[in-house]
Order: sequence, then structure tokens, then C-alpha cells
Amino acid sequence: MEDYDPTKLSSEEIFWRDHYKFFKDHGYTLRKRYDPDWIPSWITTSKDWLDCEDALPLRHYQILDATRTDGSLVVLKRLDIEIHENEIAMIKHLSSQTFSSNPRNHCVPILEVINPPEGSHTAFLVMPCLFDVDFPSFETMGEAVGFFKQVFEGLLYMHENHIVHGDCKSDNIMADTACLFDSPPHPWKRRMKRDFSGRVSNPTSRTLKPVKYFLLDFGLSQAYRSEDAPFLRKPPWGGDRTVPEHLAPDASPCDPFAVDVYCLGNYLRQSFLDGWDGVHRSTPQGFEFMRELITDMVHKDPIKRPTMSDVAARFDVIVGRLGNRKLRSPVIPSDHRYGLFETAAHWSKQLVRMARRIPAIPRI
Repeated sequence: MEDYDPTKLSSEEIFWRDHYKFFKDHGYTLRKRYDPDWIPSWITTSKDWLDCEDALPLRHYQILDATRTDGSLVVLKRLDIEIHENEIAMIKHLSSQTFSSNPRNHCVPILEVINPPEGSHTAFLVMPCLFDVDFPSFETMGEAVGFFKQVFEGLLYMHENHIVHGDCKSDNIMADTACLFDSPPHPWKRRMKRDFSGRVSNPTSRTLKPVKYFLLDFGLSQAYRSEDAPFLRKPPWGGDRTVPEHLAPDASPCDPFAVDVYCLGNYLRQSFLDGWDGVHRSTPQGFEFMRELITDMVHKDPIKRPTMSDVAARFDVIVGRLGNRKLRSPVIPSDHRYGLFETAAHWSKQLVRMARRIPAIPRI
């Protein structure tokens, strides 16, 4: 940030500024920073620019948050229709009534597809504003189990419909957790309210207010017909560079459904068991009950990996063996130890929830 000048827009930001009125006409208001008449707020006030929302730069050239006319926070994603024709077609397919009405569908809902302005090849997807799965942190094992259940269900639903996701990784699995706060967090400065009027409130527990988890980014997704079996695809593809089938020189076409299973398993392995390779990041304790299933999901031999149907069935058996105490136990980072006060406070809350018959695994 040493060379960052908050008063200047990058070339990627200028693109969004130049589309400010276009989005306004479609019912979406971009951040003040991208208003053509923008004057940096810290210039006319005594605030430090570091404390100003309109000083935040663009995180990714393709993505920007906006406010809809009804006040809801959304995310806009720009797509070149000549390059991303497949993604737009897949999104329309997944957004059809048949898919969107099924409660097992965990593909992110597309609120609108805005066609390109005249003379442009850039279309825009409008999606709900989602957050990282672990923001805020899981409070109990049961909440994490609820996440596993939903993400397994979502990928299984795609596979049952002969659709490969193609890129199951951490930033393509997200959560609708804004509802856990009194005021929505800012998408890029999550500890602050969207309008920067202060810090966000302490979050409500997912046990008390269940959230839904979504798969997103379908640029590498592909639909197959049942008569196309065996399903094969020429590697490599996707953001996970550890897929065994992709590592061999001149790799042969492989089963993309088995690759989906590997990628999801690898994401869960890194997030809940072994940590991220080369990244110093604390993983939560207590998830060894998932070890055998996840190990099978990331088996080097794709033939020996379970299908998503097998994964879901085995997971249900695993959950059935977990007792109420385990499900209501706290999720504790590996570098942290609960003290006496924290332990007492946690179990006091759990006793109240048990008395109120609130399920240990959140139900959507």
C-alpha cells in the first residue's frame, strides 16, 4: 500500500466509473468512489483516508458490489460474452425454474443478467453478496456439520443432473452470512458496516439463525447427456493444481466428476484438517471424524474415489454417530485453548438451546 494513492482510480476502476450511470439506470448504485462526480470524502473532512469507505480500492477487476433500489447489497460480475459464452449459458440453465425451485440446489442464484451496453461485449451478472464460509467463525461442530451437509448436497445435486462444477475451491464456495449481523458488513472490510458508520455487531449464532451455503463461478462447468457416458474431459482445468490426473505430462482425458470430488475433498482437507500448503493459517480442532471420508475423496486413483452419492450417504452415517455433546462442542482453532470462563460461557449457552429444543445442526 506504500505506493497507493487513494485519490486516483486504476484503469480497472475507471471501467466501473464509466458504467456508473448505466447501472444507475438499471437500478443499481455503485460505491461513491465510482460516481463520476466523486470528491474524496477525506478531502472535505478531518478523517484519515484509511478510515473512509471511498478510499477502498477494487479487489478484483471483474467484481464490484452495489446497492439495489430496494436497499439490498448485491455483487456485479462483468463477463465478456465472446469469451464467457459457456458461463452465461450455464448460469441461465442453473437458474431455470426446475433448478432454482429445488431446495437441494446450492448454485448461487442469479438475480439478473444485464445485457451489454450498445457497442460493448461486456454483460453483467447480478448476484447476492456472499461472504467466506468461515466469516464469522463457526461456533459449534454442529454448525460446521451443517455446512458439510449443504455443500455435499449441492454438488451431488449438480452431479445427479450430469453437471460438473469444474472449479470447487475456497473462493467458489461461499455463505449468505450477512443475516448474522445487525447491519451488513462491508464486502471488502468485513469488520466494518457497509456504510463505514462503525464496526459490525457481534454475530448471531448460525445455530439460532441458519445460513445457506452456495457454489458459484460456473465458467468451467459443463453439462453432459446420460448417453455421453463415460464422461471424459481433457485436463487440466480449474484452480486446484494438485489434481493427480492433471499432473502427468500429456495427461489423458479423465472423469470430471471424480475431479470435482477430489477438489471438494481437498478444500475440506485444507480447511478443517491439515491446513493450507505453504500458508500459516490455524485450522480448527476436532474434525478427525471426517478424516476417512475426506482421505478417500482425495485418493490419487480417481477410480477409488467415492462418487458424490457415496460421499453423501457415508456422511449421513458419520453424522448419525455423533452425539449431542460433540455437535454442540465449540470449534476451537488449533493454536487456541479454551479457558475456564470461555468453556463455562459456551456450555451455558448450549444448555439454554437444548432446553429450547434448538437443533444442534442448523436447519434451513
